[in-house]
Amino acid sequence: MAETRKKTEGEYLEYQGKPLVREGNTIIYGDLNHDPCVLLLDILSYAGEGDDKVPNKVMIQILDAKDPNNIIKQGDKSSLHDAFELGTIWLDMELKKSAQ
Repeated sequence: MAETRKKTEGEYLEYQGKPLVREGNTIIYGDLNHDPCVLLLDILSYAGEGDDKVPNKVMIQILDAKDPNNIIKQGDKSSLHDAFELGTIWLDMELKKSAQ
């Protein structure tokens, strides 16, 4: 049976002109319809309890937007801030490569 993708209508939070969408422990930064690749952050674990809970292990992936099973680059960091910072650098580098 073929996998179907659900298209969500509406407005998204944007950061530097790109959509930033979170569902559960997964964050996607970039436009799957227009960009050749996107940044995926997957929060693997948290430290703390209750309101003091913060991500302490985050997987970073740059994915091909046409084939999300194709991982271009992968790594991990111990904070969401560090993961997003490194991931946006990787994403910018890949987008510049594809624009050439």
